[in-house]
Amino acid sequence: MSYSNDKRIVLTLDAGGTNFIFSAIRGNKEIIEPVGLPAETMVLEKSLATIEAGFRQVMDKLDTAPVAISFAFPGPADYPNGIIDNVGNLPAFAGGVALGPYLEAQFDLPVFINNDGDLFVYGEAIAGLLPRVNKMLEAAGSPKRYQTLFGVTLGTGFGGGLVHKGELFIGDNSNATEIWLMRNKVKPDCIAEIGACARAVIFRYAELTGIPLDEATAPGTKEIEDIALGISEGDQAAAVEAYRQLGEVLGDALSNAMTLMDGLVVMGGGVSKGHRLFMPELIREMNGIIKGYNDDEFDRIVQKVFNLESDSEIKQFLSGEPKEITVPESSRTISYDPLKRIGIGTSMLGTSRAVSIGAYAFALHEIDKAEAAVVE
Repeated sequence: MSYSNDKRIVLTLDAGGTNFIFSAIRGNKEIIEPVGLPAETMVLEKSLATIEAGFRQVMDKLDTAPVAISFAFPGPADYPNGIIDNVGNLPAFAGGVALGPYLEAQFDLPVFINNDGDLFVYGEAIAGLLPRVNKMLEAAGSPKRYQTLFGVTLGTGFGGGLVHKGELFIGDNSNATEIWLMRNKVKPDCIAEIGACARAVIFRYAELTGIPLDEATAPGTKEIEDIALGISEGDQAAAVEAYRQLGEVLGDALSNAMTLMDGLVVMGGGVSKGHRLFMPELIREMNGIIKGYNDDEFDRIVQKVFNLESDSEIKQFLSGEPKEITVPESSRTISYDPLKRIGIGTSMLGTSRAVSIGAYAFALHEIDKAEAAVVE
């Protein structure tokens, strides 16, 4: 499923707490200069007026009519029905607002709203990591192909998303893959998010160096990354440990997730740029052991985990352990690769672009499914 050459246009929105950025996509590419308007977060009527005005300004720039509106919007929400119930950074939507149906009435277009983490993974499944890995496997002569992609975003928070066989999985309550609420291995009475986001790196570095635990004045993740790599001055050992601990917490959370899901993993968000510093610990954690009642040791997860950012590990991942086995009571042989494996890599598209492509592809996929159902 690819929409890179599709001529249909979809309107999109990046709904931040400070600005609303509106645009239009055709063939997986942005085709206009985005329109930015100050976010109206407190008063519903003003917020709705801003969203409507932004989409109309985008439409004025187009020479072809769009076929849909599709975008990410912060939850909680009933995404399939387009109902937002955000009480965080967009309190105007508290209590439940039928944003999707409202926009459908204003523009006479189908409207699709999702979580940004979900759309990030959808974009990577359509045009990013998933197809690239499958092409690499094909080029290597491997019969193995992946149809499942789990993804996490590592930024101000810790989000997740899941795509299987081209379909986004959001669950019956629009609440699937809420990985941020998993238990934190390092601080078991806390959520995983506090150990797997930007604040985790910043606060751990501050804790180790004795500087004030103030996100506003402490070094940011990029600065701490540069300190760890010896590019900038600072406490290198503390910086390395801050990222190592993030890898431990993230690896444990992903291990729990991958016991229920079986596929590739993609990481996005600003913190993922420091993967060189936390990926080794993440891989060690996932390829580690866990014990039973009698101290029997088991692999942490069934699959062997490979770092797709490492050339040597990519080679092993692509090669597998192929062999020929004989069908009983015959001379016929069958190719068999007993190595159960998953790969973990970073975004191929960039997080923001992956979300946009995900929004575009999701809308067209839903439209195509609806049209096919009518024909049947």
